[in-house]
Amino acid sequence: MHDEALWKRRFLTFTLLRLAGLATFFAGIWIAFGDVVRPGGWPAVGAVLAIMGAIDALFAPRLLKKMWEREDR
Repeated sequence: MHDEALWKRRFLTFTLLRLAGLATFFAGIWIAFGDVVRPGGWPAVGAVLAIMGAIDALFAPRLLKKMWEREDR
């Protein structure tokens, strides 16, 4: 039962981390092209935020998986 709870928690953490990266990416797109921060958008800030979100969504779960693999050895 302990293993099942551990894997459920890990799956939830993995999913939330990926969703947070996607949310950051879409917030960056919204800031770049929307009138959220200033009229006409703010492409420089939005682009940086979108790139950070994409990197987070792609690489953070992989790093987390590697960390868990080291813990399980």
